[in-house]
Amino acid sequence: MIYVGSIPVSLQFYEKQLGFQLLERQGDSYARLKSSGSDTTIALHKLPDGSQNDANGRVRLYFEVDDIKQFCEKLTSRGVVLDEGPAVMPWGWSHAYLRDPDGNETSVYSAGALRLMNSK
Repeated sequence: MIYVGSIPVSLQFYEKQLGFQLLERQGDSYARLKSSGSDTTIALHKLPDGSQNDANGRVRLYFEVDDIKQFCEKLTSRGVVLDEGPAVMPWGWSHAYLRDPDGNETSVYSAGALRLMNSK
């Protein structure tokens, strides 16, 4: 579950820019989306009026993609601004970092054959 300030703004980001598919929407209070490449789903819940999202660095979403370079090119063509990357991290996975409209940190990554290996 991701608490957001605006369902329409968040849908623009997760659906139109990240490529999730809308499964259901309950007005401007709730939406559920599915990853285009798997059965993974996320739920967006509207914050109560007057509330602020206090995630600021406490939450980071991770989404694995097959080809991070191609995926990041697609994201930037849709207007997504990357905070960092894509780059190979010391543990061997390639990561790119960005933020959703509410400031929630998001990492898209490709682990390849290292996906199920111990990083030590």
